[in-house]
Amino acid sequence: MKPLLVLRPQPGADATVARAEAMGLQAIAAPLFSVVPLAWAPPDPAGVDAVLMTSANAARHGGEALRMFAMLPLLAVGAATAAAARAAGFADVTEGDRDGAALLKRASERGCRRVLHLAGRDHMDLPMPGGSIERRIVYAADAVGDLPAPARELLTREAIVLCHSPRAAGLFGRLVDKAGLARGGIAIAALSEAVAQAAGSGWATVEVASAPKDDALLEIAARLCNQSPNGGAEGGEDRR
Repeated sequence: MKPLLVLRPQPGADATVARAEAMGLQAIAAPLFSVVPLAWAPPDPAGVDAVLMTSANAARHGGEALRMFAMLPLLAVGAATAAAARAAGFADVTEGDRDGAALLKRASERGCRRVLHLAGRDHMDLPMPGGSIERRIVYAADAVGDLPAPARELLTREAIVLCHSPRAAGLFGRLVDKAGLARGGIAIAALSEAVAQAAGSGWATVEVASAPKDDALLEIAARLCNQSPNGGAEGGEDRR
């Protein structure tokens, strides 16, 4: 069985490793980013109809100021973000499986016009259909300068690499090239098509999860980890 390399920041990396190990996979965390909170000035909650979080890190690192907005509807991209928002005190949470743009469209259709986006320093500038969006940067995900040692070691063993975000996928490709490693020996499981595109070309394979959820990504990883070099399943099992 091939090992699995998890690149996402903590605490998500350990959560993914635990899920992978429960599936019988060998997984190692080698985060490419360290997440730190940033000081931010909250706007007047009276001028906000809803709060948007596109990452669980916004809820984890937003600090005490989040309490000012806890009575407002919360738009969360993904189950992890929704769970972190609830843990931070938000009760009215709408979870979206796709992306922030899709959630904002839904919110606009329901009459929401003024949205506060609590974001990371590296983020996408999302428009608010029929309204306005105010953005506050509440955390930063600082990238490593080189591949972590666990990643370099696993990549010599035909590891399967999990990529959870376009930024991580792009950075991973650059770090692999910097380390002089061959992309052709590395398989990537991507959380979405955008993540796959950010990874670029030249990899042994790039497969996209059926839904942007950790469980769907691990389903792909499990199949790739148990795949022999000739494309069949190890151990002679029928995996059709």
